[in-house]
Amino acid sequence: MSSSPLRSKSYHARSVSFPSRSHPIIPHFSEHLCRLSASEATSSSLPSISNRLSGLENLYDCVNDLLLLPQTQQRLARESNGKWVGEALDGYLRLLDACAATKDIFSQTKENVKEQLSVLRRKRDASDFGGYLASRKKAKKVIQKLLKDLKSIESKDTLNVPALDKDQETVATFSMLKEVEAVTVSALKSLLRYTLGMNVQSRRSGWSLVSKLIHHKRATCQAKETVISEFEKVDAAVHAPICIETVQNQLGELELSIEVVEDVLERLLRRFIRTRVSLLNILNN
Repeated sequence: MSSSPLRSKSYHARSVSFPSRSHPIIPHFSEHLCRLSASEATSSSLPSISNRLSGLENLYDCVNDLLLLPQTQQRLARESNGKWVGEALDGYLRLLDACAATKDIFSQTKENVKEQLSVLRRKRDASDFGGYLASRKKAKKVIQKLLKDLKSIESKDTLNVPALDKDQETVATFSMLKEVEAVTVSALKSLLRYTLGMNVQSRRSGWSLVSKLIHHKRATCQAKETVISEFEKVDAAVHAPICIETVQNQLGELELSIEVVEDVLERLLRRFIRTRVSLLNILNN
């Protein structure tokens, strides 16, 4: 038994050896995968991460279309009495749970932001942030747990392929499934880390949240060194509110950004479910 070379912390355009006469879906899949690989390096803002998540939809569409083909279903159903399909099914179930939990975090955060905005409009008091801070602390704990869960998925994301006994089409199909699983985990981790303020770009040490907000113009000039997320801006604003209008603006911008992410995650969830149903049908038939 040899392990598939697919699992790697970087999923850069390392194409699987697809058959020369492979289905037209596979070249489309490879194209979308390359685009996602290119977008990984630029995922330094919530909109860019949302675009990256949107790009996953194309990958899932390719896989789901392939799984609907009768020849694909017959070929996969024969493999190890459905063992491969069962492994893929387990992986996508874990992804479904992780994505649903991520969406719940963003939905709850949006509600907390709305409540805080309502408090500010009623009281005009830029010091009453107890509710928001408590909810943010709770969300961070949930996010940390989710990141551990995703790391666990990564550690299990291997596919043992007895390559000498399998046709290329079958190996390519399962390789696609594992590719999508890997890039989905990577994208969700980027989103959650960004929400925590754990950007992949380097930062200057010793900067507090308040300092980064006050020195925003200086940080803009040093954009290559420091990236301040929408969540961090709000965190800084509520810890040391300069004026109520500033806090309201930051909260309003965060609410709009969250709504975009929510929509993308909802669409992804529908695709996860579709993939899981297709795999279940193959396993049970």
